Amino acid sequence: MDLEEYVDIERNERAERRRLAEEKSYDILDHLETFQDRFEETVQGDSLYGGVSPSIFVGTSNYPKVSTGLLSPVGHDDDAERFETSGAWYDEGVSISDVFARRTSLLNSNRAQEVTNVADSWNGFLGTQREVAIADRPVTVEIGLDEKPDVDLDVGVEDVATPVGPRARAQSAELAENPHVPRLVEKTLEDDDWNAQGAMTYLYRRGFDVYDINTILSAGALGQTQQRRLVPTRWSITAVDDTVGQYLRGRIRTNPEIGSVEVHRNEFLGNAFWVILAPGKWEYELVEMKAPGSVWNPDPEAGMYLAADSEGREGRTGYVEETAGAYHAARLGVLEHLDDRGRQAKALVLRHVSEDYWGPVGVWQVREAVRDAFGEEYGTAETFGGAVRGVGEHLPISLGTLRRKSTMAAGLQTTFGDFGGG
Repeated sequence: MDLEEYVDIERNERAERRRLAEEKSYDILDHLETFQDRFEETVQGDSLYGGVSPSIFVGTSNYPKVSTGLLSPVGHDDDAERFETSGAWYDEGVSISDVFARRTSLLNSNRAQEVTNVADSWNGFLGTQREVAIADRPVTVEIGLDEKPDVDLDVGVEDVATPVGPRARAQSAELAENPHVPRLVEKTLEDDDWNAQGAMTYLYRRGFDVYDINTILSAGALGQTQQRRLVPTRWSITAVDDTVGQYLRGRIRTNPEIGSVEVHRNEFLGNAFWVILAPGKWEYELVEMKAPGSVWNPDPEAGMYLAADSEGREGRTGYVEETAGAYHAARLGVLEHLDDRGRQAKALVLRHVSEDYWGPVGVWQVREAVRDAFGEEYGTAETFGGAVRGVGEHLPISLGTLRRKSTMAAGLQTTFGDFGGG
């Protein structure tokens, strides 16, 4: 459909999504008071008995000696899987307050651990953590704590910026049940000569989503024997998105190009995404516009913060400098869509982070919002330049500013004669 008609339909749908989101808002302080009551009932003495753990966490501080822990939603044994980050959160339509509530409900029972030499670590705390990571459902564990953790109800700016639950040093952790491990995961564990990239791609091709794979990688359960090590959670997320993205880029590079210029849009948790696809060989760029007052640009007087990274047909040769994990998460969504269609294209993703994004929820929201942007309806334009002009009318910056920041938009000056100033 025509781009302007598509924008009108999207505007009405966004208004309805905002209305529904407002109806689901939580009061954070009420949540923390309720959580303290559950915490007091569940933690007995210096031990947490029978906690159900759906996930693990590996920190980055003091690398290569890191904090590695089991995450247990206190008082939620029956629905523990709801507290594990996944695409289901998007389908559920969680709010930022929902994410805050779930993450602050997780007890992180942790110990310090060197990241190396974990290939044969199947006993003790590290072994229990690995069993939780490779299982396909939450596992009941018995955790002995050094001391009873305190729950701090004084919520400040730092707590909102990085919402976490209580932490406690763990003396021990033992399985209280036999975890169910998928046969395909067992196969990657048994093959000590399989590099981590190959194992990740193997699992993805056989239906494992990136959320499952990054947990397994983080626990040091993938790769050749001498390479198996704990990977900090934040790093493993980006590593899996990047590895799977490289695999998909290789799959689409010989596909025919799409036949016309398409504009796709989605909005989630105060983040608006425009995805412009145009005929051509694979090329990709993410441009982020972060509003003053949003979580990554908190000063209301700072003005719009811009960031951008891009790649050509062969991918990048260096580190993503400005857009970090969001770059790989958004790219994955675009590549999955093109692979499903058996096509390739040039792709420009424009992300507007509004002041409504008051607390960070993680790059999963970027991944899922871009994945879901490709619905049955989308806008069309005669040229890539026309699409950029049409979208530019709805951006918080001028076309001139976008052109100065974006490699792909800047190229329109000489490549497309119909591109106007701004």
